[in-house]
Amino acid sequence: MEKTITVKLVKSPIGYNKRQKATVAALGLRKMHQTVEKTDSPTVRGMIAKVSHLVEVVEEAQA
Repeated sequence: MEKTITVKLVKSPIGYNKRQKATVAALGLRKMHQTVEKTDSPTVRGMIAKVSHLVEVVEEAQA
């Protein structure tokens, strides 16, 4: 089974550069306080690290 993590958008990407907005969109986050479940992989962890000031990891679950 794959591990999953739940990511929540807690701050708006408005006013940040295009790369950060694109990273938030690539994570599947569109609206404020929206949560998405992603598989726990180094790629996703890197994306979260790049926009850590905009998102928070709500839950790290093992599926």
